[in-house]
Amino acid sequence: MIKENFIQLYEESFKNNWDLPALTDYSENNTRYYKDLAKEIAEIHLFFNNIGIERGNKIALVGKNSSTWCVVYLAVITYGAIVVPILPDFHPNNVQHIINHSDSKLLFVSNQIWENLDEEQIPLIKGAISLSDLSCLYDKNGHIKSDLTQRQNRLKELYPDGFGKENIKYADVDNSEVVLLNYTSGTTGFSKGVMLTANNLAGNVVYAHGLDLLHRGERILSFLPLAHAYGCAFDFLYAMSAGVHTTLLGKAPSPKILMQAFAEIKPNLIVTVPLVIEKIYKKVILPKLSSPTMKVALSLPIVKQKIYAKIKNNLTQALGGEFCEVIIGGAAFNKEVESFFHQIKFRFTVGYGMTECAPLISYDHHYDFIPTSCGQVLKDIMEVRVDSPDPYNVLGEIQVRGENVMAGYYKNEEATQAAFTEDGWLKTGDLGTIDKNNRIYLRGRSKTMLLGPSGQNIFPEEIEAKLNNMPYIMESLVIMREGKLVALVYPDYEAMDNDGIGDKDLETIMDANKQSLNKMVSNYESISSIHIYPTEFEKTPKRSIKRYLYET
Repeated sequence: MIKENFIQLYEESFKNNWDLPALTDYSENNTRYYKDLAKEIAEIHLFFNNIGIERGNKIALVGKNSSTWCVVYLAVITYGAIVVPILPDFHPNNVQHIINHSDSKLLFVSNQIWENLDEEQIPLIKGAISLSDLSCLYDKNGHIKSDLTQRQNRLKELYPDGFGKENIKYADVDNSEVVLLNYTSGTTGFSKGVMLTANNLAGNVVYAHGLDLLHRGERILSFLPLAHAYGCAFDFLYAMSAGVHTTLLGKAPSPKILMQAFAEIKPNLIVTVPLVIEKIYKKVILPKLSSPTMKVALSLPIVKQKIYAKIKNNLTQALGGEFCEVIIGGAAFNKEVESFFHQIKFRFTVGYGMTECAPLISYDHHYDFIPTSCGQVLKDIMEVRVDSPDPYNVLGEIQVRGENVMAGYYKNEEATQAAFTEDGWLKTGDLGTIDKNNRIYLRGRSKTMLLGPSGQNIFPEEIEAKLNNMPYIMESLVIMREGKLVALVYPDYEAMDNDGIGDKDLETIMDANKQSLNKMVSNYESISSIHIYPTEFEKTPKRSIKRYLYET
């Protein structure tokens, strides 16, 4: 058990950082200070108490990232209730299913999402509250609206001299208690409710404190979905416990919008997914490296180092110039891009985790990072083993146990039992090896691995990574059809338009890409054909392709 109490981390943070900025909505340019958070949380606690919310009740939260979203999340867990954050990308039917499955008693929701929900299909909730202004959207029994509007007056009556830091007192929640139901958005099927305890979250937050990445009063830009474990743990929970100022982008993180925000905010740490970095490499860096003049220059060692130094400096400045490192996680990182960034000595690292570990399993500082790895298992927090006769050399399933591992899946004992070995290790479903320092090297998911004609293991993600760096390919998916490997490709239409490439030329280009790819892979990994896919592949919120939709 982690010795630091998770809820007390925030009680202490609000007191210690009372006058510091805490949360800013980038598009609205409004800032809440830590003292504002403490006051709003106290108001919501009074509201919960008046409408009969009890400790352990579930409260659903669905909407895009916003400072109000964060306030509600913190208010729920510090009250002693269980928060159920739902990804706003989910289909309305899925949202309603999660609300019902989680037994949520109350719903905080964005107006736009509420318009597509049917209150008759979510009969357990007492009411729905808008995330735009905390107004009442739905009041089942006629008790919520008046209590909601009176919350501020009630706080003034209770604290006539004003609510001060000395008045902060949160629920006595033991670290063993479940505080979060996080519904997964996996690539292989329907979501499950992951039961995460205060200890699971404390394991991530306390470990992050020990890394010395962020300090009181520093800045971070949050653009990953906070309803997902990765962004929530580090952009939000860690930051709020450390007195950090988090700016919430609150909109789709296109490269143009991100670059503008990085320049303005100058974050001290960047937490991102591979797709963001890979787009920068493919759209900005790779075209410059591919010119005939640049290829000649790069063949000269002294000139090459100067070019790499300039690229590193330009990229660093484009990301704000003040970050200690860029942490990449949430999905597999393209090995070609990773190798290049390591060669130019860019400050980045690749971590590994999963929702069931809230989420962190392994990490290395950028100066300890070894390419193709995803860091060392968290020391004194987690343990790792490989289901293999030779874990250092022979591929096997990565299995973990420790402080961060979930309590199980909510109301799904069968899935919970299937997730663990008989001796209590969590089966990650990822295949890889480890080294003597417990550094993890992943190859792919066991569920996506394909078998070659002679029983060889084929990891489609590795083939896709090579394809995605080829001309006029935006993204790809390699699947098995009638015993042959086939690549579905969504073309880079923007690049085609810029270069005057028409649809009739695309078949010739893709045939050349196929030939180039097959020279780079083993015979059993060769693809038989490339099929053009007309639209982007459907993805999870962390931008992983939902593979199961395309496998038939």
